[in-house]
Amino acid sequence: MPSSESTGVDPNSIGGNASIETKEALSDLPLFYGIYTTSIHKGPIFAEDLHKRLKVTEVSVNKKVEEPNKLEGRVVLEMRVEEDMLNGAGAIHGGCTAFLIDICSTLALTALELETTQNMSRSVSQSLNIVYHSPANLGDDIRIVNLTLTAGARTQSVRTEIWNATHRRLVASGTHIKMQPSAPPQAKL
Repeated sequence: MPSSESTGVDPNSIGGNASIETKEALSDLPLFYGIYTTSIHKGPIFAEDLHKRLKVTEVSVNKKVEEPNKLEGRVVLEMRVEEDMLNGAGAIHGGCTAFLIDICSTLALTALELETTQNMSRSVSQSLNIVYHSPANLGDDIRIVNLTLTAGARTQSVRTEIWNATHRRLVASGTHIKMQPSAPPQAKL
């Protein structure tokens, strides 16, 4: 599991009922997503600076209200809207919003999986459906709330809401459906 040493994030400062091991695994997003590790791609990765600025504030796993026999993962993150996130009108760019929903929703699935199986499996995006509600502008603080909906063997889904914490309004909401990646095709000899 990743260590939080590279950014100095203290997993004990993260709220929620998840274990300290799960909080530690999710507390350093650049490490979690492989920015600090050696990978096949040696150059910078997309939106590397955004990964570094996201702060995990809560990691929880709770019984689902509507299905008490099932659990749901919840991960909350916060960050400030900065210049590299803006569109031409000075508000958070829709592409940036989609990126945040994509990467942050994955954390709720990971929290649920770590708390129930102590493992992390890979998944890839199948679809991302987003509704834009209101802008978040330069300097506004945003809160990204992610809650698992389903966690099947092949597909999983998460709902994400991005809230403008400065003005207390919903910026965007999205549903992210993820699936287990297919095995690569066999090389022909």
